[in-house]
Amino acid sequence: MSIQNILDRKGGEIFTIAPTATVTTAAHFMRARGVAALVVKSADIMSGLISERDIVHAISQHGERALSMSVSDVMTRNAVTVAPGDSLKRAMTLMTNHRLRHLTVIADGKLVGIVSIGDVVKYRLEDLEAESSVLRDAYIAAH
Repeated sequence: MSIQNILDRKGGEIFTIAPTATVTTAAHFMRARGVAALVVKSADIMSGLISERDIVHAISQHGERALSMSVSDVMTRNAVTVAPGDSLKRAMTLMTNHRLRHLTVIADGKLVGIVSIGDVVKYRLEDLEAESSVLRDAYIAAH
């Protein structure tokens, strides 16, 4: 299964926020949309990713003042990316090695989606269940 398969199933909706927005605005937007990360984007230029984890780290470091800081002050700047044709194994490896929960998906230099660790685990479990079913059916048919 590839990253494109995940995007096809979950949809390619990408939630973005301006780098000048406040951390409070980002938190409200995440809650309203039921997402844990937003792509930080100005015009067509992606400058990073802000996640719940970034917000927690900012509050831990700056206290209540973090809530009025701009998204660009607390975001992850060098977002790790994958391509639509990359495998789930590659995504899992990147997430594990970089200790990430979100990867942006880039095709031909353009942002086309975002996948979370939850997405990757969900679709990997579906793959394993399908493999298990095939093996179980083959075993039953052989006996």
